[in-house]
Amino acid sequence: MRRPPPALLVPLLLVLLPLLRGPGAAAAAGERAHYGGDGEHLPDYDREALLGGQEEVEEFAKLNAEEQQKRLKGIIKKIDVDADGFLTEAELSSWIQQSFKHYVVEDAKQQFAEYDKDGNGYVSWEEYNIQMYDRVIDFEVDATLEDTEEESFRQLHLKDKKRFERADEDGISGLNLDEFIAFEHPEEAEYMKEFVIQEALEEHDKNGDGFVSLEEFLGDYRRDPTASEEPEWIIVEKDRFKNDYDKDKDGRLNPQELLSWVVPNNEGIAQEEAAHLIEEMDLDGNKKLTEAEILQNQDLFLNSEATDYGRQLHDASFYHEEL
Repeated sequence: MRRPPPALLVPLLLVLLPLLRGPGAAAAAGERAHYGGDGEHLPDYDREALLGGQEEVEEFAKLNAEEQQKRLKGIIKKIDVDADGFLTEAELSSWIQQSFKHYVVEDAKQQFAEYDKDGNGYVSWEEYNIQMYDRVIDFEVDATLEDTEEESFRQLHLKDKKRFERADEDGISGLNLDEFIAFEHPEEAEYMKEFVIQEALEEHDKNGDGFVSLEEFLGDYRRDPTASEEPEWIIVEKDRFKNDYDKDKDGRLNPQELLSWVVPNNEGIAQEEAAHLIEEMDLDGNKKLTEAEILQNQDLFLNSEATDYGRQLHDASFYHEEL
């Protein structure tokens, strides 16, 4: 067995450590970055992290006001499917879901080309390892490593391998593009959902009862007995557990409820964002948005999933009317 050296393991674990604590903890970490200490939304986070980094922020700044409006008007016309001059909540929600799907596929295509070293249209497990770790890694399934960091990495690597094998739907060695998307984004593939549920139960269902309790949901969190109150992220996660995930209110997550936690619910996110935009931008109270209302609140619209935080203004497939 070839083990990656400690020099490789340490930076990998720094990146992957939130995942070891489960989706709830990773989401909480994201919330703390996305919002200030007082809970105030940080638009700079959207522009830098969700536009694609500082480079795209700088590119956005170079567009003059006329070009920004021209491109934005092209996007508005595409959202308005029935061409009646109004954007409804349903049209906005559908557009946002389309945007999610578009960029998932585009990002996966770019990754796929980088992983497919021999250009044969399939990414093998060996190619995946070479791209990720610069070498082929092979851990023994049943051999627990003494070093804590190496053992954590071994577990993550074996989980990746199991997901890779499950994504290989056609039985041909290696992943084609569709299978690669299913591996990277299991929420986009129906056949991956049962695997994701079982994977989550194995990680979080510590007592083996087939459910995830609130304590299991929070992972290894232990309240500091000297603290007067719980951390903000714990309060947020408890609220999500009770009000977002535990639909039947029985104090635990069944497999289907668990799926809504570990797999992003793009439809729900899109509906919430569409409703938020109309609430904030609808000046005449008709529950619809006109082009004039959007242009009057341009900054709000560009800091929204509706334009993928402005990225669509740089993507001709979105703002060109003839495409």
